[in-house]
Amino acid sequence: MTDPSLLPATEAARRLRAGSLSATALMEALLARIAAREGEIRAFTWFDPAAALRAAARADAAAKAGRAQGALHGLSLGVKDVLDTADMPSQYGSPIWAGHRPRVDASAVALARRAGAIVLGKTVTTESATRHPGPTANPHNQGHTPGGSSSGSAAGAAAGFFHAGFGTQTAGSVIRPAAYCGAVGFKPSFGRFHRAGMKVMSESLDTIGFIARTTGDCGLFMAAATGRDHGDPEAKPGRAPHLALCMGPTADQAAPETRALLDRAAAAAARAGAKVTALDLPPAMAAAVEAHPFVMNMESAEALAWEIDHAAALLSPVLRERMEWAAAQPPARLAEARAAFATARAAFADAIAPFDAILTPSAPGEAPEGLGWTGDPAFNTLWTLLHVPCVTVPAGTGPKGLPLGVQVVTAAGRDREALAWAEWVRQAVG
Repeated sequence: MTDPSLLPATEAARRLRAGSLSATALMEALLARIAAREGEIRAFTWFDPAAALRAAARADAAAKAGRAQGALHGLSLGVKDVLDTADMPSQYGSPIWAGHRPRVDASAVALARRAGAIVLGKTVTTESATRHPGPTANPHNQGHTPGGSSSGSAAGAAAGFFHAGFGTQTAGSVIRPAAYCGAVGFKPSFGRFHRAGMKVMSESLDTIGFIARTTGDCGLFMAAATGRDHGDPEAKPGRAPHLALCMGPTADQAAPETRALLDRAAAAAARAGAKVTALDLPPAMAAAVEAHPFVMNMESAEALAWEIDHAAALLSPVLRERMEWAAAQPPARLAEARAAFATARAAFADAIAPFDAILTPSAPGEAPEGLGWTGDPAFNTLWTLLHVPCVTVPAGTGPKGLPLGVQVVTAAGRDREALAWAEWVRQAVG
């Protein structure tokens, strides 16, 4: 029999519904995989195998009793440790919150559990989902970062520890680590998940998403947790897309392998029938990217007011320095930066209108060496501040043998199409 831990979530769900696979057998296979590799990857900040097995046994008992099963029945979920969990510590990657136990789940977690997901553990995040990294290593080469801030969710999903991991993105914290780890990352439209129970840092930017092994798995988890139809990304569409090839305002930061990758992806898409048109974005996009650090850091300084006032010594030096810089900015600068975002969103709606999707880099290049830095979000901040859905899919490897990804972006609210066209591109690139 195929090792159940190797099954994508969509296939595992079919077998669980059919009764040919039990939640307990699936959990045991996942736990064996974790036992073999967690010591080197360190994806979890909290992990209780016994509790996971008990949850799987309860799922099997419910199925045997004929009780209704949610779409995620028996599937495993990693939860980034900026989302609260009632039965596990929520420490936000910060010593300030060591041992913190919320009374309730974050909304996103509660909705996933309602659909039948089993929370396998809390995954490592950078400090308050900002800069200072945790101990997680890239599953393809432990000498390289997995990216951040959704480090543990990306590494764990790529290593097959769970079927999907919750991530959050303020700049590039879902897309970049997913690309570095060779996984699929989906940052949905802003606001698709309610953020109750999340350690929110930037009110204007923070977005909850998923990292998984396939686009189908992302679609399954998104649909089940949000109640919105995200289609079947793996179904063949009736036509090829019209794609905009766009490096964006940070094109000069692309490594040679990334430029070559985008050229290969565009050529492969064209061979598969897509119309591919080069797109230069209007100047409002560059202005918005320049405004991003002001919004992110100034809003984060507001979010961390208590920590700054009462526990500043426990903040990392890099985060403390950023918060001091943010506090020194005139309040009008935040209003100006938010206005730049609004202008860019209006301009982008017109720019993308002729296209089905944009094809763009997921990251500057391969995952950087070392664990002290999680990489540059240069190819993510624009799409985050625009509030549009974006998906990264694996697209080969770079000169050091580490994964590379390509990113597909659609207009705001077109989350279903983002997943579908990303899968189309993935298949075209091969």
